[in-house]
Amino acid sequence: MRRKGDLPQKICVVCGRPFAWRKKWEKVWAEVRYCSDRCRRARSSGAGVDW
Repeated sequence: MRRKGDLPQKICVVCGRPFAWRKKWEKVWAEVRYCSDRCRRARSSGAGVDW
């Protein structure tokens, strides 16, 4: 079992926040670019996410 701090991370291209690997992304980790569905939807609107 890995600790959460040992998992690979990426930076979301929309909000700029780091996000960690998830089991459901195991086979497509190379293509994952967004931390959430909200950021994925916001990419096309041109506006950044206001957190």
